[in-house]
Amino acid sequence: MSRPVSTASDARFSLRRVEAVTRKEIWHIWRDPFTLGMALVLPMILVVIFGIAIDFDVHNAPLAVQDHSQSAASREFIRIFANSGTFRVAPATTDGPLESLLRDERAKAVLAIPPQFARDLVIAPRVDAQFLLDGADNTTAGSILTALTGVQEAANLRLVPGWTPPPATLAIRLLFNPELKTPWFIVPGLAVVVVAIVSILLTALTVAREWENGSMELLLSTPVRPIELIIGKLAPYTIIGLLAVLFIYIVARLGFGVPFRGSHLVLLAGAFLFLSAYLAQGLLISVLTRKQQLSMQFAIVSGLLPSVLLSGFVFPIESMPTLFHYLTMVFPARWFMVISRDLFLKGTNLPDLVGPFAALLFINTVMLSVAVRRFKRDVEP
Repeated sequence: MSRPVSTASDARFSLRRVEAVTRKEIWHIWRDPFTLGMALVLPMILVVIFGIAIDFDVHNAPLAVQDHSQSAASREFIRIFANSGTFRVAPATTDGPLESLLRDERAKAVLAIPPQFARDLVIAPRVDAQFLLDGADNTTAGSILTALTGVQEAANLRLVPGWTPPPATLAIRLLFNPELKTPWFIVPGLAVVVVAIVSILLTALTVAREWENGSMELLLSTPVRPIELIIGKLAPYTIIGLLAVLFIYIVARLGFGVPFRGSHLVLLAGAFLFLSAYLAQGLLISVLTRKQQLSMQFAIVSGLLPSVLLSGFVFPIESMPTLFHYLTMVFPARWFMVISRDLFLKGTNLPDLVGPFAALLFINTVMLSVAVRRFKRDVEP
């Protein structure tokens, strides 16, 4: 298809042409309920579902108890485990070794109390009971081991007369999340992951659909420059993305009681840079593939997986190997994760967030430049 030759007036950047493309894109979104729902409704649904479902605290872990003592002391010891909230206590029913309960996944842990348990509490300086723990799931095992510390202290206070703690103790004070509530940690990070996935899919799929049905060729027959076309197309999705961030913020504050201690303007600025970077990435994917199915595959590989695995959402970046520690720096989700969590929980000021903002600005600039250059190369004769 032949394209019109640009005139001198066409060579200048025109806000009027950007506005025309933006209006066209808004009308397209308004006529497509799927796009609007995916942009506004889906993020809230995902945040609510995963915010409730994801819980790093272990509750009611099956604990099989083999009580050979059958004494008042052993029953009180078992009651301490049951009252901790971490364990669901049940008698150990097996004729074989206790390890078989863990191997068959009938229990997460096994407590074996020896016959001399009550006697040793009176005459011996210490009492031993065996605790077997399934270490195949290291996350659950770590939480159970943490809970065991409190169970041991409670048992010493209630079962050993005159027991006193060691003279050297640490006075521990938890800041920012004193009760270690999982939603306070999960929801601000989950918002980053959900918005990243949705924003990259929005432009990757919608623009690729235009390539497939031929409407992009019709649009390119007008004297619209590539930069004007890109800005005009990204503007509505940026606004929609910011609305999604606002809705998720409301859900976090009202639904999960997550505090917000920072500046709303700083959050808005970070969200804008974060969204525009992923929207530009989605646009670049659509330009490279021009197929919806292929665009979705690229969006999942370059958006979903890094946002979940390499952003610090679940796995601490500090614990990653050095190579992956540097690799995470190329993903916008890693930097907005820091901004979001710090603003919600710590109330960090803008000067302390210069690093993440500078990284987002750099990634944004590179992504937009590559998208404009690639788009220009593909559409100009």
